[in-house]
Amino acid sequence: MTSTPNSLFRHYLDSLIQRGTTRASLTEEARDVLRTWYVTAKKGSRAHSPSSPSPRPEPQPTKTPPPSTNPELFPEERKPSSSITLPEGTMEDKLQYLRDLAQNWKPARDLNSLRDTMVFATGNPHTQLMLIGEAPGYYEEVQREPFVGRAGEKLNQILKAMGLSRDMVYISNIVKFRPSLPNQRTNNRAPTPEEIEACLPIIMHEIQVIQPKMIIALGGTAAVGLLGEQGSVSSMRGRFHDLNGIPVRVTYHPSYLLRSDNPREKRKVWEDMLAVMERMGMPVSEKQRGYFLPRE
Repeated sequence: MTSTPNSLFRHYLDSLIQRGTTRASLTEEARDVLRTWYVTAKKGSRAHSPSSPSPRPEPQPTKTPPPSTNPELFPEERKPSSSITLPEGTMEDKLQYLRDLAQNWKPARDLNSLRDTMVFATGNPHTQLMLIGEAPGYYEEVQREPFVGRAGEKLNQILKAMGLSRDMVYISNIVKFRPSLPNQRTNNRAPTPEEIEACLPIIMHEIQVIQPKMIIALGGTAAVGLLGEQGSVSSMRGRFHDLNGIPVRVTYHPSYLLRSDNPREKRKVWEDMLAVMERMGMPVSEKQRGYFLPRE
């Protein structure tokens, strides 16, 4: 599926809503882009209105779209970039190489929209299950470890219910730096499509090194970044996707569950985890199958 500027923008707004963000700042450049889309949409609606005469088409000057509205920002194929050559050696050697590379990754640094502290990954690289989120937040930046704080605690609870722990899986993010905001303290934002695209080669090579049997994409931003498909979490979850031969299960970000006490929403996440467990051949008890089901 080819992404359009409008669909990328809608996805970005959806990701903010899923994380509980109610306000977002815009640069002047972003405002100009939105004004252009608005004017174009209004002209299009007038042109198709039955009560309006059809205007004669006028030649329009060709404009080069700004980088942030590149329609090919999320190509369908997700393969490791040839610009990175992994060294010979053990898995740990290769991950250390990627960690060092990510610290000063020029495509990310050149954006000037990410903070300086790099947060790489945690857990066991010799695992069959890899969990991938979008980007570190305040607590992750402080502790330099993905998925800590309240969202990390919720993820730990999910893993425990599966019979797993953090040291039995590998946990990472697509973007290795916390996205910045003006006068930023503890407030966070989701990474933009441009930030994800800049950092994508690192996570794709992580996947190549880990070679997991299963990937869980935590949240819509991570899912879109990894798979190159547009849609909300609700439209993408409930089935397995394919990433270079690796099954990917999309589910809600743990922070989403922190904002919802509805057992139905928790059950949706748990159904995704049950599907992962069954696909990986993990034992599933009747007690586990009954988690978050409505009581009769």
